[in-house]
Amino acid sequence: MLADAATSILAIGALVVAMYSGWVWADPAVGIVGSIVIASWAYTLIRDAGGVLLDVSADNNLTGVIRARLETRGDRVTDLHLWQLGPGHRAAVISLVSDDPLPPSRYKRRLAGLRGLSHVTIEVETCPHERAEAC
Repeated sequence: MLADAATSILAIGALVVAMYSGWVWADPAVGIVGSIVIASWAYTLIRDAGGVLLDVSADNNLTGVIRARLETRGDRVTDLHLWQLGPGHRAAVISLVSDDPLPPSRYKRRLAGLRGLSHVTIEVETCPHERAEAC
């Protein structure tokens, strides 16, 4: 809305300038500048909306912190999905394998205090010792 309001004010200003100074090119010039401003705004909107719709997760730092907090005592994260739910809120679905698993609530406590992590689902699998190399 701000871009639209700014281009409207510029267009009115260009008409006034053209009326009093005779610069007939002022209005078309401002129209071109306004179209560039609106096109730039539209591109940014499409890029940001597309990222949300496609569940793009650009927060590699948060992914690394989650892995670091969970991969202790031989526990291994095998699957980690992190996506944005809304402004400042992310969800995580995590699968991990452990030789000596803890309850999911203990793993969730390790993630407590991470800013923006609002919904966490953790699946814990036991790695049988006879198949330990496959886990």
